[in-house]
Amino acid sequence: MTATAEPKVPGQVRSDLHWAMSDSAVLIGRNVRHVLRSPEQLMLMLFLPIVLLLMFRYLFGGAIDVGATTYVNYVLPGIIAVSITFNATQTSVGVAGDMLEGIVERFRTMPMLSSAVLVGHVAACVFRTAVSIAVMVGVGFVIGFRPAADVLGWVVAVGLLLLFATAVSWVAAIVGMLAKTVEGASGMTMPLVFIPYLSSAFVPPDTMPDVLRVFAENQPVTLVIDTVRGLFLGLPVGDTGWIAMLWWVGLIVVAVPLSGKLFRRKVIRTRT
Repeated sequence: MTATAEPKVPGQVRSDLHWAMSDSAVLIGRNVRHVLRSPEQLMLMLFLPIVLLLMFRYLFGGAIDVGATTYVNYVLPGIIAVSITFNATQTSVGVAGDMLEGIVERFRTMPMLSSAVLVGHVAACVFRTAVSIAVMVGVGFVIGFRPAADVLGWVVAVGLLLLFATAVSWVAAIVGMLAKTVEGASGMTMPLVFIPYLSSAFVPPDTMPDVLRVFAENQPVTLVIDTVRGLFLGLPVGDTGWIAMLWWVGLIVVAVPLSGKLFRRKVIRTRT
């Protein structure tokens, strides 16, 4: 399957922004269709997070003390964070595949914005994340998740999770461009997958050894999880939400131009 950009009609004056958005929309559609037609991506998007949620809820939940709330209320934001990093591995693999299998060269022969390839992969990851969040919250309700958030709390919590997914996806895109093989891209994103495990995702950090506790309490994924957990439960989050947002907005500000620079360098090197 190939993606075809909107033809530029002679004499039709449209801005560069219009064409950039049009080209990106085509590539986003391409990658979303890949998601819907790929059993592997559907498994990472739906099956694996649900299995993790059920496993932690029923195998470990009774042995872990999380204070005044139930364990399913505590762990659901952490499982969502893990699912986001799992989804990002597909971004890395997809970018590596496009870079190594020649499709980018095909796109360069068309009157289109070539960097829309990266936008398409990142947007597809955000789409996977949105679907995964909806499914996991639905499963959570079935197994005892009882949030106390109002509408604004839900909007802010989901918005922060999608911001987190966007930032992680851009990092994964960079990894995909640096990888020498598609399989290598999958392996190189494993550190992203394990970072949420070293956080407050599954157990309170104050139960950890001192060094690990300090890291878990101050790393940016914990800020996201704690903020989302507080918003879901209707608890005050203080400055944690703003700090989390600054972390991930800052990462996007760095990662987007860096990925564009790497993309252009990679394409030029491939052509020569």
